[in-house]
Amino acid sequence: MAADSPRDAAGLRIVVVGATGNVGTSVVRALAAEPAVESVLGLARRVPRWSCARTTWAAVDVTEDDLSGHFTGADAVIHLAWLFQPTRDPVTTWRNNVLGSIRVFEAVAAAGVGTLVYASSVGAYSPGPKDRQVDESWPTHGWPDAAYCREKAYLERFLDGFTGTHPRVRVVRLRPGFIFQRAAACAQSRLFAGFTPPRALASKRLFPVVPDLPGLRFQVLHADDVADAYRRAVLRPVAGPFNLAAEPVVDAALLGDLLGARVVRLPAGPPRALLSGAWHLRLLPTSPHLFDAVLRLPLMDTARARQELGWAPRHSAQDALEDFLRGLREHTGLPTAPLRPPR
Repeated sequence: MAADSPRDAAGLRIVVVGATGNVGTSVVRALAAEPAVESVLGLARRVPRWSCARTTWAAVDVTEDDLSGHFTGADAVIHLAWLFQPTRDPVTTWRNNVLGSIRVFEAVAAAGVGTLVYASSVGAYSPGPKDRQVDESWPTHGWPDAAYCREKAYLERFLDGFTGTHPRVRVVRLRPGFIFQRAAACAQSRLFAGFTPPRALASKRLFPVVPDLPGLRFQVLHADDVADAYRRAVLRPVAGPFNLAAEPVVDAALLGDLLGARVVRLPAGPPRALLSGAWHLRLLPTSPHLFDAVLRLPLMDTARARQELGWAPRHSAQDALEDFLRGLREHTGLPTAPLRPPR
């Protein structure tokens, strides 16, 4: 049994909701390799052709299908399912992300599951400092103009009430920075840029210039390190929120070194106007409000995760970004609907 597994944890049955995406596939792999876990049930809208040891699959839509039946007898439910797109249709994302998540939480309580681990995000945090790191007590009201942040913040408020109403459910909220890995690179490019760059283009310097914008400091980590945090959250008797991020903090200088690009100091206005124009002309799927949020997100202190989860990332922030760029160059992916490689 793993060193950080509780003595009574043998034979755990875990359900992962949203098991076929960037984080979900990594979480499934981490759980399948954990001796204390007996079985994993992966739920997704579309059953993948991808397989993993001790894992079975079921097709489920969190907005309308029965969930309690899948949760009955489980020791823990990990909820990861989330729609980033369409940003032009916030009603659709709200229905899936907020109302669907509430259905998951209520089904956990109805099925008598003892542990709920929920994928919150740095995006849930209110605007904060870029010159110091904040702990989990920083307000979680999000950036109101960005749908992603509104939805994450709303679910933080819902879980505040849920933990009081259902004290027998141990609720863990993981708040990671931006998550990257090679297998998800092409999928993330489609989500945020609208296309996957051809291999020939991705092998060259895509960005000859990196703008050094006020507030352009953010945190990233590798999907495998996030998955390890989920595994530990299931096994350890902890509750509440945990910040997750790798060092160093990403800024324009680090991006310039990584991309072999020249760093140019710019105000945020011109790039924001360009992004907004492209979004309104439907040339890009990424809302300019998400750009606004990134420039305002606080930097997170990860001391609590290190101390109470015993968690530490094995990959640096630069490692995670390099793995992402490698995935773009190689057009890698997985045979799941969210992570399918380009044809």
